[in-house]
Amino acid sequence: MTEVEYAGNRQHDTDDIEEPKPPQAFSSSAAIVFSCLGTVVGTGNIWRFPRIAAQNSASQGTLIFLVTWFVFLFLWSSPMLLIEYAIGRYFKKSPIQSFRKAMGDKFVWCGAWVTSVTFLISCYYSVVLGWCFYYVYKTIQLSATGELPQAEPESQEIFEAFAEKSYWPIMCHGLAILASGACVIGGITWIEKANMVLVPTLLLIIIGTYCWSVLNKYSDYGIKFLFTPDLEALQDPRLWVDSASQNAFDTGAAMGLIVPYATYMTRKHGVVRFSTLIPAMNNFVSMLCALTIFSTVFSTLIQTQSTLSRTGIVEIIKQSGPASTGLTFIWIPVLFAQVGILGKILCVLFFLCLSFAGVSSLIANFELTSLTLQDFGIPRKYGTPIVIIATFLIGLPSAMEIEILRNQDFVWGFALMLSGIMFQLLVIKYGVRKFQQEVVNDYGEKDWRLTIVTMIIIVVIAPLEAVGLLAWWGLELIRSTADEAPGNRWYDYGVETFVTVITEWVALLLLLLFVNVLVYYLRPSWMREDTDESKYANGDGQFELKSSGAYSRPFEPGAVNSAYVNSNENLSDVKY
Repeated sequence: MTEVEYAGNRQHDTDDIEEPKPPQAFSSSAAIVFSCLGTVVGTGNIWRFPRIAAQNSASQGTLIFLVTWFVFLFLWSSPMLLIEYAIGRYFKKSPIQSFRKAMGDKFVWCGAWVTSVTFLISCYYSVVLGWCFYYVYKTIQLSATGELPQAEPESQEIFEAFAEKSYWPIMCHGLAILASGACVIGGITWIEKANMVLVPTLLLIIIGTYCWSVLNKYSDYGIKFLFTPDLEALQDPRLWVDSASQNAFDTGAAMGLIVPYATYMTRKHGVVRFSTLIPAMNNFVSMLCALTIFSTVFSTLIQTQSTLSRTGIVEIIKQSGPASTGLTFIWIPVLFAQVGILGKILCVLFFLCLSFAGVSSLIANFELTSLTLQDFGIPRKYGTPIVIIATFLIGLPSAMEIEILRNQDFVWGFALMLSGIMFQLLVIKYGVRKFQQEVVNDYGEKDWRLTIVTMIIIVVIAPLEAVGLLAWWGLELIRSTADEAPGNRWYDYGVETFVTVITEWVALLLLLLFVNVLVYYLRPSWMREDTDESKYANGDGQFELKSSGAYSRPFEPGAVNSAYVNSNENLSDVKY
């Protein structure tokens, strides 16, 4: 053959063609699973999910939140992740370039929205990761020189002294960014090796911690509360919004994080299978974390403050730091303090592995932004330092003031609903049937089939979910806060008020639209790249690598593959 061809539309046309791997690729399916789990299993499961569950606990229990959160796994997160896996594997581009390939030059802003929201999440996520780093140090110090905190007030005092009354968060924020950025500079090989160690270790610690917590006296009270329904909670739009956005945050749905990893996947890696199993595994981890925290809180408070009612315990959970931001950091040391010397060791290991999980997730965030810059012609060795510096500077306000972190967490965590709409628009604009057949079913090998039911969820049910939740949340917030104290009314600029959220969203949207218009008329080199039949034959999903092709990522040092030449050479001369 005189050309390298990737047939995505006619399976029988390519049965005799061995698909070459990209210059760098995952070495095995296990590497994909652990790397993708590393992307999403982290502080979002261990820190964010228990606190969001606590904030949405009704007087009788938390089950309504858990049920709605679980439903959104199948009606939102898995379908959105399927799109990410599919376009990453098919187009071999960053989200911005993938949106441009699928929708045209006028829709670059859609991919830019996804990338920008995820980048802004990473800016405060690194602050929380810094907290994890600090608690590794602090638990070692307390274990060596004294005792872990025995009760909630003592533990909360330690958290507040660190998070609200010191400069430690800034230093730890920078340390977390440097640790994650170092892995990204090494490319997918370093990322894969790191995740193959970090993720299994984390899972073992989480399972061990869970087992210990549920065996404590009175822990069953916390478990019963977690699984007790309160039907009145169904009327609260904030519960539905938090359920959807938390499941998206948990799984990384619509964050674009999976797209870069999927570019290293081949046709033999099943995107439908991965987009179903990995989010389910991730949500299972979140449930273990919630069970661990709730059983610990109820067990400890019942034994130390026996006069507290269930309502009183729930209020303490909600007040563990502003908006429960300190829930995990306050209660995990209390849990392990009951185990003596072994508890000290386990506490250090827990926060160490929580740090590992945060690093693996932040690696994915950095990889997304680095790949985006790389697609615009900025080499990884320059792009990654740019990402590191920008993340540190933009995350500084969240490190300095915990209320700003609360604001950023709500605004951009909720914005994942809008990111989901962008992915849904991509499928609709590209063609529903075309996406189902060319990009997924015909292009993949040995994968589960993408059914019409899933496509209906993607193009009908999921958009209705997003628009309905956004509208319900906005109307209810306006109605319920009109008579609140100044600073909490919907038209005030507060931490989580309606006008604050809309202002931040609109500001980002206007900026991206302006940049899109600018580059559309200036036509930079990356927008003049050939996208006609020389690369995508007759729009039938068939890749012909005549120029840089689908695998257009520049070679990394040490990533030599005998089946590839430098992307600047004429690939029509390559023989197979």
